[in-house]
Amino acid sequence: MRQFDPACTACGRLAEFLAASRAAYPAYHCAPVAPFGAGRPRLLVVGLAPGLHGANATGRPFTGDYAGILLYETLHAFGWASKPKSVSREDGLELTGCRITNAVKCVPPQNRPTPAEIRTCNRYLAAEITGLEAGTVILALGAIAHGAVLRACGLKAGAAKFAHGAEFALPRGLHLIDSYHCSRYNTSTRRLTAQMFRAVVGRATEWARAGP
Repeated sequence: MRQFDPACTACGRLAEFLAASRAAYPAYHCAPVAPFGAGRPRLLVVGLAPGLHGANATGRPFTGDYAGILLYETLHAFGWASKPKSVSREDGLELTGCRITNAVKCVPPQNRPTPAEIRTCNRYLAAEITGLEAGTVILALGAIAHGAVLRACGLKAGAAKFAHGAEFALPRGLHLIDSYHCSRYNTSTRRLTAQMFRAVVGRATEWARAGP
C-alpha cells in the first residue's frame, strides 16, 4: 500500500475542483496534501481534509487556516511541535514523534467530502496506520476522521461510537482517542474550548509516551 500519491486524481469531483482552484489561485499548492511529521510517530493526528485557503494553499496540513491555530499551539505545549505557530512549509517548524494527516488528502468543495471520496482516499490512511507500531495513539479530529480510522483498521462503523474524549483499543495494540474538530465553528460556539482540547491531547500524550 502506498501512503501518499502527490498526483492522485482518483476522485473526479475533487480533481476538477483542484484544477479550478489552480486557475483561480495560481500561487496555491492546489494538489493532494501530504502528511506532515515523523515517519514513525507515537501520535498520529487525523483531520478531515485540507481547507481551501489553508492546507490547500500552503501544502502542509492545518497550516494557514484557523483550525491549525489551536492544534499547533497545543502540540507545542506538549512537546510535539518545535513552534506554536505553523505559517508555511518554510517556517522551520518540526514535529517530533508526531505526524498530522487527513482522512481526505484533497480539498473538497465547501469542505465537505462525499462518502465515496472518503472511502476512495481511505487506502492512503490505511497504509499510514499499517506502518504504526504498537502503543501508537491516533487522535481523530471529528466524526469523519473517527470513521475513516475505523475503516482503515478494517473495522465496521459501529465498532466504536464517536464522542469527544472517548478512548478505544484498536487492532495491533493501537489506541484511538476522539476530539471534536478544532474548527472555527466548534471553537467559536464553544463546543470545543482550548481547555477541552488540551485535556484530550494531554491524555493522548500520556498514552503515546507510555509505550506498548
